[in-house]
Amino acid sequence: MNSCYLKLRESIDSLSNSEQKIARYIADNPYEIPSLPIEDLARYCDTSKSSVVRLCKTLGYKGYKDFCMHLNADLVSFSPKDAAYSDILPNDSLRSIAENITQNNIKSLENTLKLLDYNELERAVSAIEQAHRVDFYGCGNSALVALDAQNKFMRIDKVSIAHPDSHFQVVSAANLTPDDVAVLISYSGETRDILDLTSIIAQTGATTISITQYGKNSLCEMVDIKLFTTSMETSLRSGATGSRIGQLNIVDILFFAVASRKYSDIKVYLDRTANAYRKKKM
Repeated sequence: MNSCYLKLRESIDSLSNSEQKIARYIADNPYEIPSLPIEDLARYCDTSKSSVVRLCKTLGYKGYKDFCMHLNADLVSFSPKDAAYSDILPNDSLRSIAENITQNNIKSLENTLKLLDYNELERAVSAIEQAHRVDFYGCGNSALVALDAQNKFMRIDKVSIAHPDSHFQVVSAANLTPDDVAVLISYSGETRDILDLTSIIAQTGATTISITQYGKNSLCEMVDIKLFTTSMETSLRSGATGSRIGQLNIVDILFFAVASRKYSDIKVYLDRTANAYRKKKM
């Protein structure tokens, strides 16, 4: 089940100003909310009841009562402290940095799993399984994730392309067909090059899948299938750290799900790849 608290927390930056005030109050006082009348919540946040309802619907709930019911159920088995990341500060000890980074990466994976929409995941796996060709697109650090995805799917004889160069990406995107799939990777969901590529791909009829942070963003609004990750928030935060861990995890899930379904067909290619790699060793 999706974590109601995590969905709220991860959506904050993508909300309107009035919705952000409400969301931050709820995030700071989660145990108070299930028994708090909507009128009081609106008053505490200096906003309106309609803004509260709008926030709940943005998060995928029918209204405030439905949201409170899911939040209450969530808090029974999930503590907001469980989702908190450890801060990394200047001059921390080596042991503290090693332990906190490891725990933050673990939490990034656990929180990503809690937000996973299995209906969307099923659609993504089925689309990739049936696709003639799968393109992976990313810029900067996300380009490294795209290359990792290409490497994995090539091992099972799935035609896969991932170009880190933006000019090559345009050429590849323009030549997709309705039988193909494009996976677009951008943590913010607002990377200009990726949005431009998505517009190009839309004209080809290819199925599009996004991997972004949870919440509303431009890329999610343009694609057919949406997959989400979460990332750490620390004083020395790096986009190359938490976001990459979540993205790689989603890629691994997609790869192993496709490989599992087609194992009898792709085993020969896995064996060939393993033998080829073996010859590269001393």
